[in-house]
Amino acid sequence: MMKQFFRKKKADASVSVDMNKQRRYEALVRAWHRDLYRYAYWLCHDPHIAEDLVQETCLRAWRSLDSLQDDQAAKSWLITILRRENARRFERKQLDLVDIDDYAIADTKHQGGDLDAEQQLLHREIMKLTPEYREPLVLQVMAGFSGDEIAEILDLNRNTVMTRLFRARNQLKEQIEKLSERRGQHNGRS
Repeated sequence: MMKQFFRKKKADASVSVDMNKQRRYEALVRAWHRDLYRYAYWLCHDPHIAEDLVQETCLRAWRSLDSLQDDQAAKSWLITILRRENARRFERKQLDLVDIDDYAIADTKHQGGDLDAEQQLLHREIMKLTPEYREPLVLQVMAGFSGDEIAEILDLNRNTVMTRLFRARNQLKEQIEKLSERRGQHNGRS
């Protein structure tokens, strides 16, 4: 009986599989954490909510890591999870409505240098685009996704994504040109 107790035991296969899963998960999180946070922050404009979104994304990624077939698609897979997690945030949230006329709202935005103002202008103009054009543009410009990756994330055809990107850039260009013309007219130029 004592011999059997001290005898060399066989390695448990489930432990090694879990260890491989854990190493794979840690590598994914290490590789894409900053991109996830940057995209989450762009979605919600709040660092605390962005951190929560990334944390929930990582939790869901851990739970469904076995469904990730190709590690090359990990970034788009994680971004898709993050987008869905952000949508869940609004499904759960019941907003209290108030009459805006009852509140005075002060402009607390700090107007920095020219570069800061240009970035704010560009951000405002991008936000004026309809979501169908805005989202692919942000995924490409800010997150660096290719057309194929954006198509996978948004569950669209690649040609549809490329068309939307083309139209988004053209609309953005037209909006900025109109603003420049208006500024020129206000400054006495024609």
